[in-house]
Amino acid sequence: MATLCKNCGHALVFDPGRQKLVCSACGSTFFAEEVESESKAYRQDLDAESINKINGTDDKDLMDCYVYTCSECGGEIIVNGTEASTTCVYCGNPNVVFSRIAKQKCPEFILPFRITKERAIGIVKEHVRSGFFIPRQIKNFPVECCRGIYLPYWVVNADFYDAVIIQGQVKQGKNYVTRYFGSAGSMKLKNLPLDASRALSDESSSRLEPFDLRDLKSFDEDYLAGFYSNVSDVTYSDVRKAALLRGEEYFNEQAMGQVDASSKKVIASRPSLKLDNDMVYVMLPAWFITLNYKGKHNTILVNGDTGKVVCALPWKKVLFFTLLILVGILITIAAFFVFRATLPIFFTGRRSSSSRKGEGKIFGLLIAGIIALFSTGIGKVIKVIKNIKLTQDKDMFNFMKKRQG
Repeated sequence: MATLCKNCGHALVFDPGRQKLVCSACGSTFFAEEVESESKAYRQDLDAESINKINGTDDKDLMDCYVYTCSECGGEIIVNGTEASTTCVYCGNPNVVFSRIAKQKCPEFILPFRITKERAIGIVKEHVRSGFFIPRQIKNFPVECCRGIYLPYWVVNADFYDAVIIQGQVKQGKNYVTRYFGSAGSMKLKNLPLDASRALSDESSSRLEPFDLRDLKSFDEDYLAGFYSNVSDVTYSDVRKAALLRGEEYFNEQAMGQVDASSKKVIASRPSLKLDNDMVYVMLPAWFITLNYKGKHNTILVNGDTGKVVCALPWKKVLFFTLLILVGILITIAAFFVFRATLPIFFTGRRSSSSRKGEGKIFGLLIAGIIALFSTGIGKVIKVIKNIKLTQDKDMFNFMKKRQG
């Protein structure tokens, strides 16, 4: 299950920094194409044994997992139903479940990790330190867990078609009226990566993009050494549905951008998708970093190829709203004195009909500006809260935490 060093027989681990397999015992390095596990030939047809079978039970409450034997130390390795590579909890050596990538459709390509574990943690710390409203305890967070996981993706091409009706508000005189706009067209989706693991939400995986697919390598299980990985567990129908949803998202964004109105929303659509048959099965890298704050687990994702950080962390709500209110009050006071200095007649009561109209417009703009300021602040709060829920998602934490090692 492990690829061993040609020189000393110790297990090899892939080093993202050097883009080679490295032996920690003798320091030898190899390209993935230069080595192959000796145990692959006879282990790729070896089934993992169910823990129920080993215990002689039929307990449906037991976790869906299987038991493998580490080829390095003989210890038992627990893997779930979709893991393709893991680490031995006893000796720490990497192990690849060859039967998983042999009996299921083997990935065609893999994008090796380029960001090292140390660099991923450093990027996250830099990202966190720049947040003005992030609590100090988080800025100096100790890393609870950091694991590199290869995620399965299907890269697809498709033709997307849609016709939408958009509702919006348009100014007519002094009032706003509701108008309806139609938009129809098609678009090509090229090299669209779609998450092929049910254990991770599509929203989380899509935020990791983009990946530079030009650097894809022909799949070699040796790239998995030292990392965790999952195999695809989605159906063709799941892939098609995910492609349709992404197509709708892109199309609606383009269609809404062409409509000159406020409070826009799509109220009707008729999407359709023609998915090409040349889907490509690939594995893409991501670091999962977990920190604990006030009893809640926060999982930060880092693109293992580009270093892009995906997270939203707990923030100082009291400080944010206090500053928002103070800024609003200061702007209101400043605008009042400017208004008074530039239009003294407004405060003396000696105004003509035309001056009253001009003053009314200026006063209206002032009020509109204050409302826009608060609306923007509240909008950002709603977005942050939504992202925090994603970061604290239990399914994502469990997806990462189940990896032993």
